[in-house]
Amino acid sequence: MSDPRNTSPRRDPWLTVIGLGEDGPEGLSPAARRALQQAEIIMGPSRHMGLLSAGDLGIKAELREWPVPFARGVEDLLALAGRQVVALASGDPFWFGAGAVLARRLSPGEWRALPGLSSLSLAGSRLGWGLESVLCLGLHAAPLSRLRPQLAEGRRIIVTLRDGAAVGDLGRYLCDVGFGASEVHILEALGGPRERIRQARADALPDDVGHPVVVGLEPVGQGMTLATGRDDTLFDSDGVMTKRPVRALTLSALAPRAGEHLWDIGGGSGSIAIEWLMCDASLSAQTVELRADRAARIRDNATALGQDRLQVIEGRAPDVLDRLDRPDVVFIGGGLSEPLLAWLETNLSGVRLVANAVTLESEALLMQAQARRGGDLLRIDLSQAAPLGPRKGWKAAYPVVQWSVTL
Repeated sequence: MSDPRNTSPRRDPWLTVIGLGEDGPEGLSPAARRALQQAEIIMGPSRHMGLLSAGDLGIKAELREWPVPFARGVEDLLALAGRQVVALASGDPFWFGAGAVLARRLSPGEWRALPGLSSLSLAGSRLGWGLESVLCLGLHAAPLSRLRPQLAEGRRIIVTLRDGAAVGDLGRYLCDVGFGASEVHILEALGGPRERIRQARADALPDDVGHPVVVGLEPVGQGMTLATGRDDTLFDSDGVMTKRPVRALTLSALAPRAGEHLWDIGGGSGSIAIEWLMCDASLSAQTVELRADRAARIRDNATALGQDRLQVIEGRAPDVLDRLDRPDVVFIGGGLSEPLLAWLETNLSGVRLVANAVTLESEALLMQAQARRGGDLLRIDLSQAAPLGPRKGWKAAYPVVQWSVTL
């Protein structure tokens, strides 16, 4: 019996995405050569066009340079649908390349990809590093601060960078965060006649680095703990912050799972949302903060700790909540009120909610909500040893009442 899902005839794709390396036409597969020879239009960055011209492939297509910014080129490319088009990309277009961006805008039958060797694979082969045990990061269009939570001795990292000047920026960043003694392998124009590989400490990098470049990094310095409940000193704060022990218990109650989205209401310093994001790269978060100065501080903390993807919304909850993406989990760390709880109960279903209360008034709200909706109530009492005259005694912190429920 035929499959009813496959009754329409399959069309040949109009777009071929070809990965081109520094070796130019010499490294192309026969299929890639045929696609170039049959193309009506070839689009690519100027560097790729220069590499393509290094050999005689019998190309008759119109050559169009990819414009800046990149997004404009995507629109120009999509306007060519129906013609035979080749888009040139670097190495493997689906290893931190343009391939995924294009694929999201096209149907499966519209395109095919003929990847080449990625710069990351070439870097691993030159350094003798097995990629299965190496962290690979694409920082050619992302801030260097995304490295911060990944830096730890014994780890190997391969990083793509914007250009040669970015290598110097990387060295300065590593020095600023206490990793100036790290070993840096600078790999330029891999796979081509201009290939060059050098090694230096992060605090003594050369300034004559060419493009394209990737870096192999062996960090030397004090890495961050991987456990939730990181040191309070990592977060700039005006004193309004969920402190380390309570933060660890709160993250445990939030129970992040891959791909989930968090609302952090009453962000303070952003420590909860930031630690949520640090649990896994697939997680996302939006934090709501009424005060502009605290919202700015949250953004700074997120950037400094490599979590610049945190979205900060200035405003009062629940007034701004209908502007946010639908959450899987909600945390209330500040601004707890009866209208806020009523809005959440009315508008959300199947969402996990964790709320912390310190004042008697907010504690009473949680007790009433628990009586109404069920869930778990936890009282957190913490004491820390502190001077008491010539000796020491236990100094109690304000107790925290935590309500956890699925709405």
